[in-house]
Amino acid sequence: MTIEQEIKDAKWRRYMRSFRTWLTLERHVSSNTVEAYLRDVSHLARYAEAQGIDAESVTLDNLRQLLALLNESDIALATQCRIVSGLRTFYKMLVIEDVVQENPAELLQMPRSSRHLPDVLSNEEIDEIIATFDLSMPDQARNRVIVEVLYGCGLRVSELVNLKLSNIYPDEECLLVTGKGDKQRWVPINSYALNLLMQYIETIRCHVKIKNGEEKYVFVNRLGTHLSRNYVFMFLKAAVEKAGIKKSVSPHSLRHSFATELVQNGADLRAVQEMLGHEKINTTEIYTHLSHQYLRATISIYHPHYMKR
Repeated sequence: MTIEQEIKDAKWRRYMRSFRTWLTLERHVSSNTVEAYLRDVSHLARYAEAQGIDAESVTLDNLRQLLALLNESDIALATQCRIVSGLRTFYKMLVIEDVVQENPAELLQMPRSSRHLPDVLSNEEIDEIIATFDLSMPDQARNRVIVEVLYGCGLRVSELVNLKLSNIYPDEECLLVTGKGDKQRWVPINSYALNLLMQYIETIRCHVKIKNGEEKYVFVNRLGTHLSRNYVFMFLKAAVEKAGIKKSVSPHSLRHSFATELVQNGADLRAVQEMLGHEKINTTEIYTHLSHQYLRATISIYHPHYMKR
């Protein structure tokens, strides 16, 4: 199956087939480059399908939101930059073929390298977010469980929405998580979050009419299909605003807060690396810098000589 055949929307498939032909006959690029460009556009096609947007209606804001979602999924910076380049080329073709008048990706900025991490959320702020959910409503009760699992286990949002019932091991209080590169790892889940998760499955999910092929997923919507990353991003943003929290919060903020809590409280860095699913220890080591800042701030408050000027 080709990349374009994986896309459900017929119009997007047609444009991607045209893109393949244009790259091959007009641009004379290698087959590997063609496949790379098509993979880049497939990210947009899947996002647009979920939003009900066709290729002609994509805006710069849509593309920026797509990049934000890709960043939330921990896609490498170099890959994000290549995707931007692929989208520009795709819309260049659509302009040439008079499908669109302007290239919405022309002003899309390349992601820049940064050591900036999301704001850390305190336990109190997590509680404030959870307090915004009306637990009498099944969707919001489910969303509360999602926040508890993201914060309690440090999962990537893509790992959460793809979590399967068979990945839950209640007796061991562990989840078997499939991360980047389809690598699996064991992640402990605290008993509080586990109890909420099992209650959701037994009292809320069981009343949803699940569509064929979706039965294996833990978190499903009222239509019986598993949740999208974009949905989690949007409901969390709304809850943060309702809670009156001024920080920039995303699903990755919960993963970031999970790791920060562990390192600040003395957890072994290799254990944190394993739980987060980081391939390299260098990625995990950034939390030690945050820990140093935390310790320095603590000393500055409580040590008398730090108060001297």
